Amino acid sequence: MPKGYVIGRLSVLDPEGYKVYAAKASEACKKHGGRFLVRGGSMDILEGEARARNVVIEFDSFEQAKAYYRSPEYQEALKHRAGISVGDMVAVEGA
Repeated sequence: MPKGYVIGRLSVLDPEGYKVYAAKASEACKKHGGRFLVRGGSMDILEGEARARNVVIEFDSFEQAKAYYRSPEYQEALKHRAGISVGDMVAVEGA
């Protein structure tokens, strides 16, 4: 079964407020079996538009990746990101 990934690309407007979201999202990720492969760090824009913060979380399956995002735990964390960041987040099935 292919793995699943949640990929986030964000511009953080309030770094201090984002810390609350990040802590709660990390707890939800751990509870749902996710493993952070990328979490911030240096980047180089190779093509197109980019955002300053990039996150890649690996799950054992595509269904598990979607379930993490839709879980009550992550949705609670997401409330703390409202208004302090903008970006995109997708669930992707691995090859």
